[in-house]
Amino acid sequence: MLFVVYTMHEYSSLGIVKRSSNLKWHLSNKHIICLIFAQIFGMGFKEEIARRRTFGIISHPDAGKTTLTEKLLLFGGAIQEAGAVKNNKIKKTATSDFMEIERQRGISVATSVLAFIYKDKKINILDTPGHKDFAEDTFRTLTAVDSVIVVIDVAKGVEEQTEKLVEVCRMRNIPIIVFINKLDREGKDAFDLLDEVEQKLGLSVTPLSFPIGMGYDFKGIYNIYERNINLFSGDSKKNIEETIAFDSLDNSDLDEIIGAQAAEELRDNLELVEGVYPPFDKETYLRGEQQPVFFGSALNNFGVRELLDCFVEIAPQPRPKMAEERLVEANENAMSGFVFKIHANMDPKHRDRLAFVKIVSGTFERNKPYLHVRQGKKLKFSSPNAFFAEKKEIVDISYPGDIVGLHDTGNFKIGDTMTEGEQLHYKGIPSFSPEHFRYINNADPMKSKQLYKGIDQLMDEGVAQLFTLEMNGRKVIGTVGALQFEVIQYRLEHEYGAKCSYENFPVHKACWVEAEDSKNEEFKEFQRVKQKFLAKDKRGQLVFLADSSFSLQMTQQKYPSVKLHFVSEFD
Repeated sequence: MLFVVYTMHEYSSLGIVKRSSNLKWHLSNKHIICLIFAQIFGMGFKEEIARRRTFGIISHPDAGKTTLTEKLLLFGGAIQEAGAVKNNKIKKTATSDFMEIERQRGISVATSVLAFIYKDKKINILDTPGHKDFAEDTFRTLTAVDSVIVVIDVAKGVEEQTEKLVEVCRMRNIPIIVFINKLDREGKDAFDLLDEVEQKLGLSVTPLSFPIGMGYDFKGIYNIYERNINLFSGDSKKNIEETIAFDSLDNSDLDEIIGAQAAEELRDNLELVEGVYPPFDKETYLRGEQQPVFFGSALNNFGVRELLDCFVEIAPQPRPKMAEERLVEANENAMSGFVFKIHANMDPKHRDRLAFVKIVSGTFERNKPYLHVRQGKKLKFSSPNAFFAEKKEIVDISYPGDIVGLHDTGNFKIGDTMTEGEQLHYKGIPSFSPEHFRYINNADPMKSKQLYKGIDQLMDEGVAQLFTLEMNGRKVIGTVGALQFEVIQYRLEHEYGAKCSYENFPVHKACWVEAEDSKNEEFKEFQRVKQKFLAKDKRGQLVFLADSSFSLQMTQQKYPSVKLHFVSEFD
């Protein structure tokens, strides 16, 4: 009989056992014994893929996205206590907000990656910034997820930032689940909200749960998917719900439990739901053509378990991804993946820089050489990391759907592809034209080396874009939102020991330049006339910094062979 011996370290790579900072091992999930037996007796590659669920949580700021992330982690047993994001008295912060500036402001400014196991499924959550000034980080993250959960505030309904993010999801046919949050507060009527979601977001919704009352009258939720009622206690501990199964809503016990009037209202509402909305169809959802809706209160942990239980059952396993050359399936044996985020100084004490790689196909193994396609050279990694917010642990093997952090000395840029040798180019992650521009100046001449290193690394992260003027070499920072300038200044000082100041630079739009023929007279004249408005981006691409919409329009008319693009990637 063959005995297979596994070390605790190998179990940790599966997310079964975790190693704490004091070098003791502890169990992360009650399913450990089942998982160990599954591993010992050969859980196959395809089974590992089928276990993965990689998704992003998106919303307008303050809709409760980070709070929902916390509660999902609670149910997954990954944390014991949620951090109150805005409770300054006790100075707790959300687990997923690990940057100091996030703790001070109570907002998420960077995508964080979190993983846990729930019902034998490996869940990878990408918690994204909600603030519009950091939307580009969220857009990039959406290239790495297989599905999303959209969080909507019951009182505010669909807001501007939610519309933009959902539009990106719809363009990519990403499966969407909608979670309408804060049911314990007074808000809009449930049917009005469902109409708003359909009209403003262009979705085709089908409720899988429905609220019984709202705000002060909130009594609970009828779970349409599981056909039971969850009673609301108003307590915010982990296990608060009393769940009662009802085969039929005509059962007279319902009147006693929630009151005759509430019971009658619920029956009428559910009859309307059945008449108006199509029944849930998993295949239609997976094609991105139908969006299930759940109601709940993330702060009070209400409706979160129902959302998570349904999610692990219906959400897609890792999906195929289109490269420039071909469509790559997750179950292919050869490893491939792409960099969708770079983060410097995850731990400021160690000045470490991590490239976040989404594994698309095959298995990523520790200490195995892989081809960095853009550079054309082989690299191997002795300590690839899995994430739990700022906590990292070394993993020996990762599967499609997993997010791996690779220690980087400057080899990676956002959009880079890694393979086992095949020349694949996953459609990179484009930069969008910034809306705010400022000169950046060194405020401490003794720290110029630190300043330039800091700017270089922060730009690689995609925090903002750096343009170097052709005429005088001055550096210009371009951002999507004004708040990013504050984040850059703060991080330069606290992570790199450098200080900077800004000067206004009046630019309307940055456009990437494409010339039909770089040697023709028209392009040469364009370069001569517009010299003071030309710059190079960090990749060396030529950029035209138009000072007004009129100037942009006239330039396009005068030089028709010079094409101007608002996105850095063009064919």
